[in-house]
Amino acid sequence: MPEELSDPLLVERRPDGIAVLTLNDPDRRNAMSDEMTAAWKETIARLRADDGLRCVVVTGAGTAFTSGGDLSWLAEKNAVAVAALRDRMLEFYRTWLSIRALEVPTIAAVNGHAVGAGFALALACDLRYAAADAKLLVPFTALGLHPGMATTWLLPEVAGLPLARELLFTGRAVTGAQAESYGLVNRAVPREMVLQEALEVAARIAEQAPIATRLTKVALSGGGHPDMESALRWESLAQPVTMASKDMLEGLTAQREKRRPRFTGE
Repeated sequence: MPEELSDPLLVERRPDGIAVLTLNDPDRRNAMSDEMTAAWKETIARLRADDGLRCVVVTGAGTAFTSGGDLSWLAEKNAVAVAALRDRMLEFYRTWLSIRALEVPTIAAVNGHAVGAGFALALACDLRYAAADAKLLVPFTALGLHPGMATTWLLPEVAGLPLARELLFTGRAVTGAQAESYGLVNRAVPREMVLQEALEVAARIAEQAPIATRLTKVALSGGGHPDMESALRWESLAQPVTMASKDMLEGLTAQREKRRPRFTGE
């Protein structure tokens, strides 16, 4: 069951190994406040140690996914030394991007607007399903800011450099439907169906062999291998690991018996 509604981050653990994380400050469009950031850090650390975890879904409460970093303190801190600001921002970035360190697939259910660091959080997930009318944008330069939270790496990784340049230089918003056509999200659906769509994909992922899934996630991390030879070397080690697992025997037996496999991660 979800935790108390006053919490900045709701965590729902489902019996099928799926964890649903809901950014929960709808009055502020789920801005990534210090309180929410601390809750995120603790939650991701807990999930990393969870052997029963199969997939993580991230979404937002209310009408927004997240409006990004809470910038209310910036006007007050404008005169702070660059070194101190760097340390604060680096900790913020690393905390939220720690979702990339999870060895299970992650899904962003972008139920509404994803802005700045909030868009970067969605990009940091392995898969993205968005409301067709959601707006996704990185308006850093319009605020006098350089992009942050690895947006200059994540956006080219997902969108390709030409589109990344356009979105970062102009700050223009794209809808969820446009984002699908650009390849920024896997699928755009009506707003009321976003979480359902993400959970259906998560359930399909959770049914697969967990050792094979985790190793595949590692193989694809950071945009995949630098070249084909690197991929072959990784696969020549990782595939035998799965060949030695009980899950492979279960998968082959289930296929032969024409039934759904029951994977245990052994």
